[in-house]
Amino acid sequence: MDLNGISFFSLASQRLTWLGESQRVVSENIANADTPGFRARTTSDFSEMVSGTRSAGLSVTDPQHIQGTNATGPVRTIEDPDAWTTTLDGNSVILEQQAIRASELSGSYQLAATLYRKGHEFLRLTASGSR
Repeated sequence: MDLNGISFFSLASQRLTWLGESQRVVSENIANADTPGFRARTTSDFSEMVSGTRSAGLSVTDPQHIQGTNATGPVRTIEDPDAWTTTLDGNSVILEQQAIRASELSGSYQLAATLYRKGHEFLRLTASGSR
């Protein structure tokens, strides 16, 4: 049975992908907390990923234009507009802010994984009639 054809499982899978990518970005921010000039980054909204409004890269309006490289993956990484402050060396990573973000992402990931598992259990229960 292909669970991706069911919209609930597709949406849950996309959410897990987005949360995983967001956690990767937070990890990179933490790893670069002491790098001069590093700007904290975040991921685009989940709604942008689901709606497919993400731009696919540079527009090519003439056949002689060089095709730009498109970003890979469904999640766009952007500079964090909500960074609390910037230090004198130009770094905008605040470890406390990143720890809060990591904790929020962890809770959201656990919830999404639980919902996915419960959806699978529900399908199994309806198909077999027993647990």
